[in-house]
Amino acid sequence: MNNNYSVMDVLIVEDESHLGLLHREFIEQNFNLRVVGIAPTLAQARRLLELYRPRLVLLDNFLPDGQGIELINSSLLKSIDCSVIFITAASDMTTCSQAMRAGAFDYIIKPVSFHRLQSSLTRFMQLAQTLRNVTTLDQQSLDKLFNLPGSEQPEAPLAKGIEPNTLELIKQVFIRQPERNWSVDQVVEQVGISKTTGRRYLEYCVETAFIMVEMQYGNIGHPRRLYRKANHAENAAE
Repeated sequence: MNNNYSVMDVLIVEDESHLGLLHREFIEQNFNLRVVGIAPTLAQARRLLELYRPRLVLLDNFLPDGQGIELINSSLLKSIDCSVIFITAASDMTTCSQAMRAGAFDYIIKPVSFHRLQSSLTRFMQLAQTLRNVTTLDQQSLDKLFNLPGSEQPEAPLAKGIEPNTLELIKQVFIRQPERNWSVDQVVEQVGISKTTGRRYLEYCVETAFIMVEMQYGNIGHPRRLYRKANHAENAAE
């Protein structure tokens, strides 16, 4: 795997074991993320944070030995390059405002909507990828990064099953290297999504003429479908 796009570690802090396992399965099936542990207590969370130093924590607030808000305010968490998504039944404004002031990336109220969790994780992946690859941003890019409404005209609705943030991640792969042919496996590794999801988005990009397909024929087996940014391919042919 390309070291520039290595799998990022995630810690789940959740005392309800079935929820922790559900979140773990959902994360690892849909994103280029690796769950390093499920901590049922603050004490266990601190141990795993020190051991793995993950890039992301999914954090419950109500735990047997304290509240998750204590962890996000701790010097330990602040010493790690780590984002926090609160996933909790705490719906009071005090806890929410404390979490946001402490720098929480997102706040999701239980019971969890997996569509909402997917949106949050997609934005996290988009942020991580942007921080790796972009040195300067214009206002429109910043608005997209922080999911803020911009002044641009609303876009036409996307096809069913196509989510805007994930689509943008796919497009950025081709924008950064428009001259390159990409396989499905290479694209999903860059973006951090499943192969099935990647195929669906790539075919949508073909249908909307953002990318084009080239067939690569080998000596053995079926031909491979390779994808390239359409405008670059057209310019190269002229």
